[in-house]
Amino acid sequence: MRILAAEPNCHLFGDNGCGFTPPTIGMFFPEPWFANIPGSTGIDLYMVLLLVAVGAVLLLWSWFSRKLSLVPGRRQSVGEMLVLFIRDQITRPTMGAKGDRFIPFMTGVFTLVLAMNVTGLIPGMLPVNSNLAFTAMFAVVIYVMTIVIGIRNQGGWGYFRNQIFPPGMPKAIYVLVTPIEILSVFLIRPVTHALRLFATMFAGSLLLAVFAYGGWYMLNLTAEPLLVGVSLLFSGAALFGYLAFFVFEIVIMLVQAFIFTLLASLYINQSLEAAH
Repeated sequence: MRILAAEPNCHLFGDNGCGFTPPTIGMFFPEPWFANIPGSTGIDLYMVLLLVAVGAVLLLWSWFSRKLSLVPGRRQSVGEMLVLFIRDQITRPTMGAKGDRFIPFMTGVFTLVLAMNVTGLIPGMLPVNSNLAFTAMFAVVIYVMTIVIGIRNQGGWGYFRNQIFPPGMPKAIYVLVTPIEILSVFLIRPVTHALRLFATMFAGSLLLAVFAYGGWYMLNLTAEPLLVGVSLLFSGAALFGYLAFFVFEIVIMLVQAFIFTLLASLYINQSLEAAH
């Protein structure tokens, strides 16, 4: 969890001689509350926040879909706008009309990834996706889906052949292209799919923690009057930086949820039919 300072009474211009203690990556490894659970590392902050995010998404869509009608009210209209956004900005541009059957899945991915990002905006909490295990879970699900869909639509050998031997190339080029395609499709693609989301949420949370730690450290209302003024100036600057980046982080969370879902749609489209 994020805490404001390693030492509660440690401030700039203080008399105890302590210095600024910056946040470390240890904040991303909370101690489990219930560790002795067979087959699990225990229940920790991430697991609780995951349940909160899943519950919030379920409640949100239950609320959107309650008492559906041909003439939608405001609540239903908001839900439909989100679905249309996924269709018009993600599935249709990447898969065409054949991607309409994946709209419910892509909508679920987008809203759940976003909810798991937004948990980092709760004071003292972290984004669930700042833990690599959860982004890797998402990436593996998408990865397995692409393989299953590819085999169903192109056949077992047909799918793998089209992935490692892209159609339309001179056979001599395959000596160079095939190893690259094997690494790209079956290793680099799922790894980067998970790492991109994780790294962005991890870095954003760490930067917000730096502003919070720094602002708290520089705030000293018990120093000499002149130093109090300097302290307020420095702490205010840190607060401004925190609020500015907080707003920016909201945008980043939205963008990352969009990019993750867009890439998932692109990967599934490549499984629906062979590249030309």
